[in-house]
Amino acid sequence: MYTLYAIPNCDTVKKARSWLAGRGIDYTFHDYKKQGIDRQRIEHWLTQKTWEELVNRSGMTWKQLPDTQKPTNAEEAIALMIQKPSVIRRPLVEAGGRIVALGFKADEYSETFPS
Repeated sequence: MYTLYAIPNCDTVKKARSWLAGRGIDYTFHDYKKQGIDRQRIEHWLTQKTWEELVNRSGMTWKQLPDTQKPTNAEEAIALMIQKPSVIRRPLVEAGGRIVALGFKADEYSETFPS
């Protein structure tokens, strides 16, 4: 079973959800806005990806941050992701404790998810 971590109103997330639904791929949606994210989950992700890969530097949340609040190391990034989960690159799709997709590109999804 897949878990898709994201916020519902993100255009990229909408594309990913539509792609998955169009192929009948079931997943559980974890809404950062309603459910937040905890340190343990982020630390687990950091065993698979770097904090630089997890932080979405092209999103509005990041762009609106003063430079003094932008992380320079993993610990600062964890604190920011907990406080502002919208800064996490999305969608992040996990299965069996492993990140299977980060972001959305249809060609990558075609390789990752069974038809």
